[in-house]
Amino acid sequence: MRGIADLTLENIVLEVDEDDIATVTLNRPAKRNALDAATIEELVDIFSTLPRAGVRAVILRSNGDHFSAGLDLVEHHRENRNASDFMHLCLRWHEAFNKMEYGGVPIIAVLKGAVVGGGLELASAAHIRVAGPDTYFGLPEGQRGLFTGGGATIRVADLIGKARMIDMMLSGRLYRGAEAVDVGLCQYMVEDAEAKAWDIARAAAKNPPLSNFAICSAISHMQNMSALDAAYAESVVAGVVNTQDAARERLAAFATGAAAKIKPAD
Repeated sequence: MRGIADLTLENIVLEVDEDDIATVTLNRPAKRNALDAATIEELVDIFSTLPRAGVRAVILRSNGDHFSAGLDLVEHHRENRNASDFMHLCLRWHEAFNKMEYGGVPIIAVLKGAVVGGGLELASAAHIRVAGPDTYFGLPEGQRGLFTGGGATIRVADLIGKARMIDMMLSGRLYRGAEAVDVGLCQYMVEDAEAKAWDIARAAAKNPPLSNFAICSAISHMQNMSALDAAYAESVVAGVVNTQDAARERLAAFATGAAAKIKPAD
């Protein structure tokens, strides 16, 4: 089994701290962190490896002023791909983003500047999105003569609804500020997105890994099922997770009054 030390990375920087929180940093700032084919392969490798390496949470961030401007259009133009070539490229994008969404490790994305096109598809594969005040979201495919190929029709439409997604693609509408939170493109809009993301990652990393695995994989799977099948699957997952040793220990702490109370912060 490949480990973190076996990964060969050129466009992404990967670090893991003493709390087993991984930082995955897009590192093509001169290209506004556009996603070329090589970067997508690195994402596939990283998110195939991290869940089996004991990582408890992931911070997904970028160097430079922008999270990601999406598909590397310069590479796409240079490669002059045919329909089959581009279809197979899209399937690699789906491979990377599915491994993120369904991998079972919490991924918190730190967003800034441009989160557009494929960059929004990447962000939507994270479980929590924290944006800074300069962040803007867009799907400019219509103006480029393109169509989404990395899962926007699945994840972005799920976040904001079909009508809003179509509007973004047809008109070039951008979302930013409180409106982006209100429509569901991000869960937080704060001055220091990086600090907030780390707070969330540290909190998530304290949860039992099996609980996090269920939260960060089973919910997505259940959304793909009929209501009847989802109810059955939820019962099975709850049976496994809610009887784990870590749950018994925490329930014992609750029963004896030793557990912290759930209440708003002062």
